[in-house]
Amino acid sequence: MLNNSENIGKLPASLNGLTGVRAIMLRSLIQIVRRPIYWFGFFLMPLFMFLFITSMLSKGLPTRIPSSIIDKDGTSLSREITQSLGGMQMVDLKYTSNSFTEARHLMQEGKIYGFFLIPENFESDLLAGRKPAITFYTNMTYFVPGTMLFKSFKSTAVFAKAGIAMNIVQTAGANAESLAPLLQPINIQGRGIGNPTLNYAVYLGNSFIPCTLQLMILLMTCFSLGQEMKYHTSRRLMNMAGGSIVKALFGKLLPQTVIWMVIAFFMTSWLYRYNHFPMNGSWFWMLLSEFMFVLACQGFAVFIISVLPNLRLSLSVSALLGILSFSIAAFSFPVESMYGGMAIFSYIVPIRYNFLIYIDQALNGIHIYYSRIWFVAYIIFMLLPFTMLWRLKKEMENPVYVP
Repeated sequence: MLNNSENIGKLPASLNGLTGVRAIMLRSLIQIVRRPIYWFGFFLMPLFMFLFITSMLSKGLPTRIPSSIIDKDGTSLSREITQSLGGMQMVDLKYTSNSFTEARHLMQEGKIYGFFLIPENFESDLLAGRKPAITFYTNMTYFVPGTMLFKSFKSTAVFAKAGIAMNIVQTAGANAESLAPLLQPINIQGRGIGNPTLNYAVYLGNSFIPCTLQLMILLMTCFSLGQEMKYHTSRRLMNMAGGSIVKALFGKLLPQTVIWMVIAFFMTSWLYRYNHFPMNGSWFWMLLSEFMFVLACQGFAVFIISVLPNLRLSLSVSALLGILSFSIAAFSFPVESMYGGMAIFSYIVPIRYNFLIYIDQALNGIHIYYSRIWFVAYIIFMLLPFTMLWRLKKEMENPVYVP
């Protein structure tokens, strides 16, 4: 442990004895340069996630999802339904299964995400008025492809029913033009506001990528401060700051803040310039949001390690909150529909307010007046550590590492 302590807190011999904020900043920079884990946390992991998420969603919407068809009827009508299903954009009928068991095994092995079952005697039962059932199964463990297949399967079943009803009535001598309003009395037109092309990347990329950045800021901030207490180098840090916890934190975290700012601004350019995601508002407010978002995440991380001045515990809590933010920040499920107790947790993480500002400014382009409360929330996160600095100062001056 002594060797690790020396490596973490030691300055070059020519800089020994220096004190003040500049010396602490230089010490922090040397730590970042010397330790590979900082390179991974500050640069490699965030940039990898930026590239991975945007490349994964480069087509905008998942298409040609592997699926299977079970045609137990084998008539012209069932073949027509199969042809219609295979022609849909979302469906790729890679397999033709002979039984339910065979299709289920394919889905359990991950080769398909759903299958469509046309029962025996389907056409004859239908013409006899016995109401045969078309069944389809989707694997909702994989939510996005499962939902897409469910929508396509349901549309195929509904359209097949309407088409068959129209053919039967036409055979009886009815006019097709007069029959259409009866089959579909209400004509539905869907218009996607803010994301008219229904591009998944526009929605998921602008929520998951900042959430990944929040996770890394929480982890790296708690790690850098927790290492100081774990290896008892926090005393040296406090001596360099003249006993001031504010100076110690400012000098320690400022180089990290600059790095995170550069990463956040690169993220903004990557999303809106390179990938051409909608930017209907002001660049200034979006960049200000990212600037304050970084400070809010750092403030939240300092608060966590002040409450839990232990490297292992603070990292565990940061990881837990960072991972849960992907769901509790209401990216995929609205806060209004959550249980009351769960909805509260949506507002205790900075990414929630980053997401709301993104919707207001980038997607909807509304006046900044309507987003003012979300910027105030950023400020609250920045001030939050000051409520517990006394505890952090006590622990850094007298570090006691508990494994």
